Amino acid sequence: MGSFTTHRRRAHDRTRSPVQRFGALRTCLAEFAPYGFHATYHHLCRSAGIPAEPGMDAEAVGRAVEELHAAREIWLAEFRVWQVRRREQKAAGARVPDSPEPRRALWYPDPEFHPGEPLATVMPLILRAPVGDLVECPVCGAGPRTKAWHDGFAEHRLCAGCGASLARRPTEPAPVVGAARAERWRLVWRRRV
Repeated sequence: MGSFTTHRRRAHDRTRSPVQRFGALRTCLAEFAPYGFHATYHHLCRSAGIPAEPGMDAEAVGRAVEELHAAREIWLAEFRVWQVRRREQKAAGARVPDSPEPRRALWYPDPEFHPGEPLATVMPLILRAPVGDLVECPVCGAGPRTKAWHDGFAEHRLCAGCGASLARRPTEPAPVVGAARAERWRLVWRRRV
């Protein structure tokens, strides 16, 4: 698999078929997905207006990959600063970083419930999110309002404002719920919803 940059270039390459360009976007998503793969995929399909048949809007994939690239650039800038600081700490003998690596994602388990703002607007908020279970949403600041969401294997406490997973608790497998979530994901994947 090539790098994010290589597949970003392929997503813009008009000599490739619309399906190949769309495949390049999905590979970029495998490399960097600020909401998790499913929710970021859904967000980009909606924000860029990618139709069920990618050939119907030749520019949609380009819009989506550029939105993803803008968010990734924000994360990379923060990561580079952290790398310099970490190298200095290692040179001074510190083997455990005094600050964690900048967060590159905040998980949104429900692929259809995520912020509607551009990824570049939300990325700085994700970077500042603390690690671990959260009491308050770092993205929308909705306070303690939450809603339960079950994926068939775990129950998530989602922010009622934007859908970020604030906490997760494993549960007994629920095959019916898991199958329903999988079927819904197939519709999202095909851009039918």
